Amino acid sequence: MNQADNAWVLISSALVLLMTPGLAMFYGGLTRSKNVLSTMMHSFFLMGLASIIWMFYGFSLAFAPDALGGWLGGSKYFFLNNIGADLFPDLIDPSKTMTIPGTTFMIFQCMFAIITPALITGAFAERMKFSSFVLFMILWLTFVYSPVAHWVWGPGGWLSAMGALDFAGGTVVHINAGVAALACAIVIGKRKGYGHVPMIPHNLTLTLLGAGLLWFGWFGFNAGSALSASEGASMAFVVTHMATAAAALSWAVAEWVIKGKPTTLGVASGAVAGLVAITPASGFVGPVSSVILGAVAGVLCYLAVLAKNSLGYDDALDVVGVHGVGGIWGAIATGLFASKAINAAGNDGLFFGNPGQLWVQIVAIVATIVYSLVVTLIILYVVKAIVGLKVSEEDEVIGCDTSEHGETAYNI
Repeated sequence: MNQADNAWVLISSALVLLMTPGLAMFYGGLTRSKNVLSTMMHSFFLMGLASIIWMFYGFSLAFAPDALGGWLGGSKYFFLNNIGADLFPDLIDPSKTMTIPGTTFMIFQCMFAIITPALITGAFAERMKFSSFVLFMILWLTFVYSPVAHWVWGPGGWLSAMGALDFAGGTVVHINAGVAALACAIVIGKRKGYGHVPMIPHNLTLTLLGAGLLWFGWFGFNAGSALSASEGASMAFVVTHMATAAAALSWAVAEWVIKGKPTTLGVASGAVAGLVAITPASGFVGPVSSVILGAVAGVLCYLAVLAKNSLGYDDALDVVGVHGVGGIWGAIATGLFASKAINAAGNDGLFFGNPGQLWVQIVAIVATIVYSLVVTLIILYVVKAIVGLKVSEEDEVIGCDTSEHGETAYNI
């Protein structure tokens, strides 16, 4: 064990955990005041629910030795059994050295399992029954998140064997969550009055604070995925920041040009779009590539959000436009800008002489989209048949804070 590596990944784990309360603030500020607590409850409840699932069996399904032809891990680490030194050859190529304990790797990945389903909740904010939310998340973490994590990061995962590059979660986290969010928005349906009644964010100050915490925590998300206090972690840290800066600026400028005014929500959303897009590429690209990647992400995600109204689905907090579209662009950009000069364990992308890597990235994107969409739809209809999905019209008018939790955010 290398103590510096272990310390860095433990700190990164704490940073990634902080992202979920940051997401709760970001999402909570974007809702109407009668739904802020119910929206934040989703993220905080998942900090408990996803952690227990991860300990009992989720980690094993994702990271135990392959048990289903590259599609799923086995039961070796159920209840965190066998999570000792023998974990290392299961997780890392024998030619590489793993210098952190298995427990550290497990808890680092646990934080990813928490925030990924939390991202989805922005799509159905203000209208999903809490009982439905709980059942949906148990099933989604079991049948969607853990298998896709195994494909990309687990020992013997089929996308990993194909050579797909995803340093910190473009496919596993963002495309996966973005596609699931689209399914939720369509199946659950629109909020009452959507398109006719103004649904204005009630507290952009809270949203900006949440965005700042996401930017801060994301350094653990990406640089921590180096799993060492190394030059690779330093470069991932740098490109994460530069891509985010470029995306925040490009979104604001695009908004300025199209709408006539740059907004605080625009610059915050642009920052998140940049963080999303750089995630899969963060361990494989250099600073100049990261700025290009981020600048494109800001404009692309802004246009995707604008297109939502024309397409007619009610993604309340723009999960599809930011995480889905941003994640797809980030995975494609990895196939364009990846360079072995940055990470010899990775591969060159199209712009560095290897067009084949772009094709591999596209296969990974399509596989994740199809699997996440189909299985999420199945889960939604199962949950609908058991407990229903949407709150009653009366409860929606009252607000989910009161109808689902018996609370009020602001007693004025």
